[in-house]
Amino acid sequence: MPEQSIKALVEGGKASPAPPLGPALGGAGLNIGKVVSELNAKTKEFAGMKVPVEILYDTADKTKIRVVVGVPPVSELLKKELGLQKGAGKHDAPIGDVKMPVIVKIAKAKLPSMQSLTLKNGVKEVLGTCITLGLTVEGKPPRVIQAEVSQGKWDQLIK
Repeated sequence: MPEQSIKALVEGGKASPAPPLGPALGGAGLNIGKVVSELNAKTKEFAGMKVPVEILYDTADKTKIRVVVGVPPVSELLKKELGLQKGAGKHDAPIGDVKMPVIVKIAKAKLPSMQSLTLKNGVKEVLGTCITLGLTVEGKPPRVIQAEVSQGKWDQLIK
């Protein structure tokens, strides 16, 4: 049977039938309550973070539903790690400091969905997100750490 999908970004454990999810599910003829319940059950471990999800359903038998939960965006993982609600509005002063083992851990988790083909480049992508959020890494600006990664200073940690 042909399968259709609906992609959305929902808050972990707090999906609701409100727009934009509810109308998309209703327009597809799916049981909104059932799908929302399943989404919340599968995303509860990501409470407080936005999580990408894909709802796959059989176009002939709309009761056959699969929910696929992705890995939250790098920015959400960094904010959760530091206990931040949001990134810096202005980048005049850093709002938090991240340690390199955390950067590597996030890069490993996100590598399959990143543009990077190597973990080293994935680490540099995560460091780029630190710039956007207004974070320092190991007490230094992320661009300095990116240069150090390129020079091989962090190769022992990035295996």
